[in-house]
Amino acid sequence: MRSLKIVREQQSLDNLFAKISQIQRISPDDTDLQAHWARYLCILVSGFLENSISTIHIEYAQKKATPQIVNFVEKRLEKFQNPRMEKVFQLMDSFDKKWGEQLRTRTEGEIKDAVNAIVDSRNSIAHGKSVGISYITIKNYYESSKKLLDILEDILNSNK
Repeated sequence: MRSLKIVREQQSLDNLFAKISQIQRISPDDTDLQAHWARYLCILVSGFLENSISTIHIEYAQKKATPQIVNFVEKRLEKFQNPRMEKVFQLMDSFDKKWGEQLRTRTEGEIKDAVNAIVDSRNSIAHGKSVGISYITIKNYYESSKKLLDILEDILNSNK
C-alpha cells in the first residue's frame, strides 16, 4: 500500500504532466518552452524518487523494527540523494542481500536506464550543462520510475 505522502506527491506530478501536455497541444512549435518544461519536470521527478525511496524504506522500518533501528534508518536516509540505481541496489543490500539481487533482476534494462538517466540529467541541469531531454522522454522515464517504486514496495512487502 503506497504511502499517503508518496501518493500526494505522485498526484501532483501527474497533474503537472497533464497540464504541460495540454500546453504542448496549444503550442506544438514552441520547442524552447517544451525544453524548459522537460528540464523542470526532470528535476521534480528526481526529487520525487529521492523522497519516495526514502519514505518506502523508513515506513518499512517503522513497521518492522525497534525505535532505535527506525531512528538509524531515518538518519541514514535523511540525506539520500542522487538515487542512481547502484545506490538503490546498495540500499536494498544493506537491508538484505537477497532483496538487492531481486531488485537488480527486476529492474535490469528500461527501469534501471530510466532512473539513471533522470539522475544524470538532473545533475547536468543543476550544474548548468545542456541536456537533450524532451517532454516525451521525461514522461517515459517518470513512468519507469513509478515501476521502480512498485517493485521496491513489492520486495519489502513480500519479505515480512
